[in-house]
Amino acid sequence: MSAPPTLRLESIAQVHSLIGRAPPPHPLVSIIAATWQPPLSIEIPIIGRAIESGLYVVSLKRGDECHAEFGRQVHDGQSGSVVFVSPGQVITPIGGQSEDADDGDGWSVVFHPDLLRDSALAPLMHRYRFFAYATREALHLDRAERDTLTRIVRQIDLEASAAPDPFAGELLTAQLQLLFTHCQRAYARQFEVRARAGGAIADRLERHLDAHFATGSPPSGGVPSVSSCARALGYSPDYLSDLLRAETGESAREHIHRAVIEAAKARLLASSASASEVAYALGFEHPQHFSRLFKQKTGQSPGEWRKRARAKRAS
Repeated sequence: MSAPPTLRLESIAQVHSLIGRAPPPHPLVSIIAATWQPPLSIEIPIIGRAIESGLYVVSLKRGDECHAEFGRQVHDGQSGSVVFVSPGQVITPIGGQSEDADDGDGWSVVFHPDLLRDSALAPLMHRYRFFAYATREALHLDRAERDTLTRIVRQIDLEASAAPDPFAGELLTAQLQLLFTHCQRAYARQFEVRARAGGAIADRLERHLDAHFATGSPPSGGVPSVSSCARALGYSPDYLSDLLRAETGESAREHIHRAVIEAAKARLLASSASASEVAYALGFEHPQHFSRLFKQKTGQSPGEWRKRARAKRAS
């Protein structure tokens, strides 16, 4: 039996129709699945059906929601976790429930990208990197954080439930910015807890990079990238960088560049290979990119650095 066609959600009105609610007072934002609202009444079968979202979604889980696949990852709706969905993401409800459901609040903030147009929030969205995190990297809230976010969402619900006026867009985006900033703070706390627990993400990354450069032949995958390192360590690229910033103050890219430069220095000192040969041995496709990076990080060209390093060693 063939899978049902992908359901594409492009508007708040379409979401309201799907869950059996009246058309939304505000066309670009709504609060749904909140514990203070009537239960959802899904109008069409969605279990096992892929849903492509054209909307942003921020959901606080109570634990009694059905499990869902986000791409190839299953999220079990763990109580007190917040999941972020950005436009273009595919979600497939698969049934089942978490075993840790509680009596706390749950809700979903759903908003259309057009709400951000010409707003003060639009140029700030790049700060909220959690929209690019994998679902297994969900935000886990303590009780105080959960209560704080829920108070903000209730304010958004009040504003979104009223007929829009000339101030509605500015107020709603300001409230969303406040919500996202509190999520940033909670993630920072989560990263700090992980770092104090001895997660040693930087050590794991260093070992991975050492193994990558250990062979004398050019690495088959080219120069390590944030994406390739994140995949090897089991994280999304943005989450890996944010973890490392919390642990060391440096991004994943900075760690990778330092490892590349150290591997280059070892090759420059141990052989008479040209800068181009060293670049190819490290996996660079274009030697000029290697030379540019080396000079940017050391203040010297590869040849200059080798000459000075050998002279210092000989003195």
